Amino acid sequence: MSNNGNGNSNGNGHYHALAEHLATQELSALNAKAEIENAVRLILQNVGEDPHRDGLLRTPHRVAKMYDELLEGYHQDVETIINGAMFEVEYGDGEMVMVANIDYNSMCEHHMLPFVGKVHVAYIPRNKVVGLSKIPRIVDMFARRLQVQERLTNEIADALDEHLDPVGVMVVVEGQHSCAALRGVKKHGVNMVTTAKRGEFRTNPALRDEFYRLMERSG
Repeated sequence: MSNNGNGNSNGNGHYHALAEHLATQELSALNAKAEIENAVRLILQNVGEDPHRDGLLRTPHRVAKMYDELLEGYHQDVETIINGAMFEVEYGDGEMVMVANIDYNSMCEHHMLPFVGKVHVAYIPRNKVVGLSKIPRIVDMFARRLQVQERLTNEIADALDEHLDPVGVMVVVEGQHSCAALRGVKKHGVNMVTTAKRGEFRTNPALRDEFYRLMERSG
């Protein structure tokens, strides 16, 4: 009987600790949201607007909610996304898996303006492949943070290299940056391209050529 009592006590203790942790997280999120709303009201006041007029009354709430969605990548991690969806395969030497034309939306860390584009990923499996949906989700995780395109490209490549342990990984990211279109040089339609190569893709130009051929066909 005493063992059962201890078991129930331990179970209840774990439940209460989990409930407290979740409540603390929720309170922290609410406090963060309130601080963002207050900051937006200050911005509106300092540009000469009245944050209490009808059209702007709920704008701070909307902006805080928007940032929560656009920057949700800070609350995600690669292991949780993959969630064990790794599969043993027999793959021939040098044979490539490519996932092309992955749309993404991100936020430039310099001006907090959006940049958008496409990501193209290829890897050469060693003994295992990852579920098809996982690569776009990993792209989204890193994109939904304050970013620069160069770092976004390398973070995607490093994550795949670490978790898949492939023979090689290559990532190409195309981006159109609203900070270049709306301010500064004010040029629309400029396409920035960044690349990251790991493993065999660094040393084997034939693999890189095959990547670009497949990328062109998928366009």
